[in-house]
This record gives sequence, C-alpha cells and structure tokens, in this order.
Amino acid sequence: MHVDPEDGVCRSCGGELEIIDADDATMTVECEECGETYLVEPDAFGDGCMTYYVGFMTGQELGEGSDDA
Repeated sequence: MHVDPEDGVCRSCGGELEIIDADDATMTVECEECGETYLVEPDAFGDGCMTYYVGFMTGQELGEGSDDA
C-alpha cells in the first residue's frame, strides 16, 4: 500500500513509502527511493489508524496484494 507523500515520507531521504507488512502493533514501510525499511506505529501518518493500517490489514484479510491500494 502506497503512502501519500502529504501524509509521510522516508525519514532518511524524503522518498515515497510503501507499506509492506503489518501486525497488531506495527507497520513495516519501505522507501521506494533508497530502499530503507523500518517499523512505524499504526498511526504514524496521523490518520487515526483508519486509512493505512485498517486498509492494509483489510487487504491482507481479503487476500489482496500490498500493491492494491
């Protein structure tokens, strides 16, 4: 799932982020520019966990790939 750059960017290079995994406490993001991968909290993008975390987890439950959002 792609993160809108207005909501968050890579902490190292400012590149665009992709959510590649999530569990009950964290989301794993990967920078599309520099390739850095790191963990963030489910509300890291200031959306109250509703857009990215819930969207990603729902996609996982439905068997959708991480590129679908």
